[in-house]
Amino acid sequence: MAYKFAFDLTGFSRSFFREVAKVSDQRGIHRKIGDAVERIVQRFNVQAATGLPVADAVTLVNDLVDIYARNLAHEEKFRQTKKRALLLPHCSRKYMDRRCQAEFNPEFSTYECKHCSKDCLVGQAVTLGERLGYDVYILPGGSCIHKILSKRSYDAIVGVACPNEIQLGIKQLGDRMPYQAIPLLKNGCANTSFNLDTLEQVLAKS
Repeated sequence: MAYKFAFDLTGFSRSFFREVAKVSDQRGIHRKIGDAVERIVQRFNVQAATGLPVADAVTLVNDLVDIYARNLAHEEKFRQTKKRALLLPHCSRKYMDRRCQAEFNPEFSTYECKHCSKDCLVGQAVTLGERLGYDVYILPGGSCIHKILSKRSYDAIVGVACPNEIQLGIKQLGDRMPYQAIPLLKNGCANTSFNLDTLEQVLAKS
């Protein structure tokens, strides 16, 4: 189920994400991870910066910590893989109407980028992924994952999505293969955003 709230973390400093990563690294041994998450929310005043109620801010940061921790748990096996797929969210396209020339592929229920806008975040991510040897899919929803994997075989997956959608995708994937996940910094039905530099660092892991 999607979040019932919208968030925008694009203005947060790197120290915020470093702190999230630090707590994630301690997740397996830290008995009071909930307290650590609440401290992050308070220290960076997440509720005020995002306009979220404290409970929603805690939910968001907790999901980020969980995703970062799962990435760490899968990183070693991920580095050993060769054949990989990159899954991108269609909501990060520059245009969500006919100005976007992406073509729908019914075989996988995904979109194929036609690079119609140089400043389109998804188009840039597609170029990056293909340059690094990934098969790239633009997903309208997480339910496409099963369809892709039933038709194509991969050693690992990199997925970009809203944190709650990542959690659902992880459940679908199970223990089938190692993965790395890139959470959106801004959610919503359109104009969502993720960090392209972070994506490149993850894609280049070997």
